[in-house]
Amino acid sequence: MNLADELDPETMAELAKRAKVELRKRARALRAAIPASGIAARSARIVAQLQVEPALLAARTVALFWPIPGKNEVDLRALDASLRADGKAVAYPRIEATGDLSFRIVGSPDELVPGGMGTREPPPEAPRAEAIELVVVPCLLVGPTGHRLGYGKGYYDRALPGICPPAVAIAVAFDFQLAPEVPTEPGDVPVDRIVTDARVLGATPRSEGPP
Repeated sequence: MNLADELDPETMAELAKRAKVELRKRARALRAAIPASGIAARSARIVAQLQVEPALLAARTVALFWPIPGKNEVDLRALDASLRADGKAVAYPRIEATGDLSFRIVGSPDELVPGGMGTREPPPEAPRAEAIELVVVPCLLVGPTGHRLGYGKGYYDRALPGICPPAVAIAVAFDFQLAPEVPTEPGDVPVDRIVTDARVLGATPRSEGPP
């Protein structure tokens, strides 16, 4: 019997929460240490990987995210232009007054307005995306099961169950953001695939072990 077997669910959840706080600090510090030129080069390789993903090639509507200035996030702006050139619709997340995410179509990135947490988001009058086939998800860390560590607000964990399936969720991360394991809490939602600047991985469901 291991330690996890001896702890009650409430204690396990609290330990996971504390572990996440520490991991976020480390992950943000590591990403912040990468120079802008390195972030740009790694982001370009991620975009190239995404451009040949079967799920993206088949999608008619794709949800992206706009990089937050100063956070050294994966920059998908080149992918936005590529998708539009191929005749696809592009949606971006908007933080609603309820605290939840909606995905809204914009005809151009120029339509995005300043939003929460320093990002850019669709204006309130932008139409909601009725059918999304692929959603690209940001993260600070991601593990082989597809569980990811974000900024701790839970926006995507609440939004993904409403669109996936049928949509495919792909987390994008720099290769150094891959972790052997990411602590989880109830309500954490894994993605289907992981794309980094060095590899593409299908999420492997976590084994719960024998009853």
